[in-house]
Amino acid sequence: MGIVVDNLQRIREECEVLKMTDKQIKEIMCRLHNDLKKGLSRADHDKATVKCWITYIQDLPNGKERGKFLALDLGGTNFRVLIINLGENHFDMQSKIYAIPKHIMTGTGIALFDHIAECLANFMKEHGVYEERLALGFTFSFPLKQLGLTKGVLQRWTKGFSCSGVVGEDVVQGLKDAIARRGDVFIDVMGILNDATGALMSCAHKNRNCRISVIIGTGSNACYVEKTANCELFDGEPDKEELLINTEWGAFGDDGSLDFVRTEFDREVDVTSINPGKQIQEKMISGMYLGELVRLALVKFTRMGLLFGGQGSDLLFEGGSFYTKYVSEIESDKPGDFTSCMEVLEELGLSHASDADMAAVRYVCECVSRRAAHLVSAGIATLLNKMNEPRVTVGIDGSVYRFHPHFHTLMCEKIAQLVRPGLQFDLMLSEDGSGRGAALVAAVACREAEQGS
Repeated sequence: MGIVVDNLQRIREECEVLKMTDKQIKEIMCRLHNDLKKGLSRADHDKATVKCWITYIQDLPNGKERGKFLALDLGGTNFRVLIINLGENHFDMQSKIYAIPKHIMTGTGIALFDHIAECLANFMKEHGVYEERLALGFTFSFPLKQLGLTKGVLQRWTKGFSCSGVVGEDVVQGLKDAIARRGDVFIDVMGILNDATGALMSCAHKNRNCRISVIIGTGSNACYVEKTANCELFDGEPDKEELLINTEWGAFGDDGSLDFVRTEFDREVDVTSINPGKQIQEKMISGMYLGELVRLALVKFTRMGLLFGGQGSDLLFEGGSFYTKYVSEIESDKPGDFTSCMEVLEELGLSHASDADMAAVRYVCECVSRRAAHLVSAGIATLLNKMNEPRVTVGIDGSVYRFHPHFHTLMCEKIAQLVRPGLQFDLMLSEDGSGRGAALVAAVACREAEQGS
């Protein structure tokens, strides 16, 4: 028994590197604040790691949006088309998912946009709006440099896409051209956005206090409302006081500013990733990496003889085998109950694990997920302090926040410690930001156009 207790104690000591002190968190906030200012500044933007891209969205939903609007959500191997109908007391939304065949993902840009336009036309037929002229919001979750509300230049393809003739071009124009080539449907593209911006629009429609949105899913990002006067790169209408900023904060730390809290596990995850040296903060937070961070720690402790009697398994030693969903499942067990943990370890070929081993595995999961929650909290608190508004709702989307049993509570506790006294906040789950949010961008653009005419 003494050895078992001793092993658990040694694992706890080894996991101290995954804990950030309050002093370290305050330093992270200070560095992020400086990086946000650099991203917004004309002089420092080019060398800034946190780019703070201008979204050209200056108006949030106010509840007066009315009518039917389309949304197109393109962010992976499938895309969605949605139609929303906004009335005084109702919100009706219908959607359909369409596949993008492999040969189109790796073909020409013209073929990609023709395929999307064909699906849009089919969708409009199915929903009885084929003859109507509708406004559309376009969620495009690839690296994009925005030059206007309806102008966005693709920086590079990711997620398995390699369509020719699109990088360096305006993707809105690509979609418009494909719609024009068909000549059978009438669609006005009113705005292009990413999923973080969509989450803010979606939450703001339900809650007027929503001024920040955060994605904690496969990736991590944040969007917030900034004073137009602070956005030195903005070249649009200067008569509005506010502007949505897409921070792209996943790249925080790419210049080494997070190295003082990174561990050997973080460095290993980074080196073996498809983009070494990039998206450093994201690799400490997001669902794409949390499971792998846990696996690397478990491998180390097994090789030290502290776990599983020093006997691992082929799967444990295989990169990517410990899914982030396992972390949520293991931490969902009540204290002292290892039902889910046992199931996960059996899947990994570790059925010889003892109760002490399972307690240790759970402890490692808790350390990794708590650190992720605290890092996100530091980011949100930095934005809340920068905005300095008395009450702000933060809309949050993404699988980690949605499915991890304690992430919300951990964040509420930590943000409360880190915000300035007197500032109040609450966190709300975003419902379908990339779909509903895109349609709302179109709805708000139409509302503003009608008011201005």
